[in-house]
Amino acid sequence: MSPFLSRCRGAWLPLLVLFPLLAGAAAQAAAVRITDDRGVTVEWPQSPQRIVTVLPSLTETVCELGQCHRLVGVDRYSNHPASVRRLPQVGGGIDPQIESIVALRPDVVLMSSSSRGVQRLEALGLRVLTFETRNAAEARSVMLRLGELLQVPDAPRLWQAIEAGVADAARTLPRQQPPLRAYYEVSTGGYAAGPTSFIGELMGRMGLQNIVAAEQGPFPRMNPEFVVRADPDLILIGVRNAQGLENRPGWRGMRALREQRVCIFSTEESDVLVRPGPRMAEAARVMARCIASRGMR
Repeated sequence: MSPFLSRCRGAWLPLLVLFPLLAGAAAQAAAVRITDDRGVTVEWPQSPQRIVTVLPSLTETVCELGQCHRLVGVDRYSNHPASVRRLPQVGGGIDPQIESIVALRPDVVLMSSSSRGVQRLEALGLRVLTFETRNAAEARSVMLRLGELLQVPDAPRLWQAIEAGVADAARTLPRQQPPLRAYYEVSTGGYAAGPTSFIGELMGRMGLQNIVAAEQGPFPRMNPEFVVRADPDLILIGVRNAQGLENRPGWRGMRALREQRVCIFSTEESDVLVRPGPRMAEAARVMARCIASRGMR
């Protein structure tokens, strides 16, 4: 090689080393525009670095995207992964602590569409994104948009892994004909998981037939007499709501209670099951294990 070419090569080597670093810095500095589930588009000059989440599934999604370190505050119910328990708590969706959120100087606040305080936070100059996650498609949309917000390009791959995990759990259960009829009570007051909810969709993928009709909505409040008349083969319920189940009028005579086919989920399992987000594959495994253990084969 000639001395001239050698000198040229030596001059270009530092640039070749610096180019990926400069490109990465430029990507981080690129403007970001996200439209939330209100149809509101919010823009940042660069990807937000200080994030407050006011919904556990949003907290978990940020962390699944590998960006837990950007969280500066979470709601009181966020408990996974364990590291978020050390963060300042800012109330809940119903009662967000506005002053505490403002004091954390977030670049963005992530909330449920039904959360209170959105307009007040925006009036105080904060950028807010709100999301609604009633089913798996909406949970996927949230993950992909948060991937764009946080500039995590492999968000689609992460969602594909979740879907594959749900499919694997479903394959552990043989299909029964006719399908087993099931009732999932998600909270006190008789609120059930309808077939159009992410929990109802999971039940369907596990081979269960929901006794709640699709037209009743994702999470309808059910009349206890309706459940008695429907007489499901299997009841799924969290331990918080299961106390005194057999003492509900008419419930002791239902097939599921007579044959002890009731899946009672621990507090930790319930947290996994009722949060539409990155732990949906784990939720499928929890549900499949309980179905199998109750002899529903």
